[in-house]
Amino acid sequence: MTTDAEWIQIDPERVLASLEQNAAEAVKRTQGEVTLDFSGVRRLDTNGIGALEHLAAMAEERGSRLVVHGVNGDIYKVLKLLKLAGRFSFTN
Repeated sequence: MTTDAEWIQIDPERVLASLEQNAAEAVKRTQGEVTLDFSGVRRLDTNGIGALEHLAAMAEERGSRLVVHGVNGDIYKVLKLLKLAGRFSFTN
């Protein structure tokens, strides 16, 4: 079943699992927009960054849009420095 929009709450204790499992499944089944709620996440390690990069590629292949909600300034700076921020839309 495909949907037009999905909202995925990223678990701050299980960021990688949330991205690799929940978010990846949402991107696969959604043809519109997938919002990743990072409001509880304070840090993002290299594995999480790699998972975000993979999700961005999946979304681009499917023509979907990834929205990152509630990301803190430190995570945004990292994404910006790695030139990944342009692959996402950001909301508060």
